[in-house]
Amino acid sequence: MSNPLYRGIWPVVPTPFNENGSIDYEGQKRVLDCMIDQGSDGLCILANYSEQMVMSDEERQTLTELCFEHVANRVPIMVTCSHFSTDIVEARCRHSAKLGAAIIMLMPPYHGALMQAGEQGMYEHYSRAADAAGIPIMVQDAPLAGVQMTVPFLARMAKEIPLLQYFKIEMPQTAAKLKALIEAGGDNIVGPFDGEEGITLLADLDAGATGSMSSGLLTDLLKPVLGHHIAGDRDKAEAQYNKILPLINFENRQCGFRACKTAMKYGGVIKSDFVRHPTVPLPQSTGDELIRIAKTLNPLVLSWGR
Repeated sequence: MSNPLYRGIWPVVPTPFNENGSIDYEGQKRVLDCMIDQGSDGLCILANYSEQMVMSDEERQTLTELCFEHVANRVPIMVTCSHFSTDIVEARCRHSAKLGAAIIMLMPPYHGALMQAGEQGMYEHYSRAADAAGIPIMVQDAPLAGVQMTVPFLARMAKEIPLLQYFKIEMPQTAAKLKALIEAGGDNIVGPFDGEEGITLLADLDAGATGSMSSGLLTDLLKPVLGHHIAGDRDKAEAQYNKILPLINFENRQCGFRACKTAMKYGGVIKSDFVRHPTVPLPQSTGDELIRIAKTLNPLVLSWGR
């Protein structure tokens, strides 16, 4: 295989906004530097946790180019190119690959709760994206799309679309689906990842996951879990995971993507934790509790910019 093997922690890069709602491009550079300093094995830009759904096409293009220019090959970058339109996905894939993307991540095509493609439409969507990109594709299998992609279907795409190599599984009972997918797809499943801020990480690693896509809140604390597990020391992996699980749980269940911004503002990485409407800011009490829990673990993000 000519492409490198990507694994480890690939957190989603948040998009900082100024208080007036405009993108804080200088703040974005600081976010990237902070996340690299956390020990990220790679970065994922323009994902749902980057608030890609509230950006204009022009903002999206500017951000993509800024990220590649500023990271300057320090770590590989994955670009989320999801869209219902296959034509738009192809254009985004070509643009990202030209800039030097390592992987393209794609949700299945959906629009709202009911407008979805069938298996043939999804197959063609991913196949055309792979052809346009010419680099590995990651399938994001997440509840947000409301689309059910079965293990046999995912394994079939992995076998028949050569560049469809990576899978981010975030569905309920993630570990079971990861294990079944790895068994069904064999060597065609090059990179089985989990997500959801790592809330099921240990079980997913036991099932065969080789990577995880978290937020940028505690990358430096999550990375040892993978390191110990890969080294064969599950006891150490479990001890580290159990230590940080309260923070992971609070982020996942109480905050969502706003947690990382709140922590980055506290730690001086960004000036504002503004989120674009119709999302509303975290309640003050929730943000305070997030920081209180995080302080017991002292992730780098809380002190990086202070």
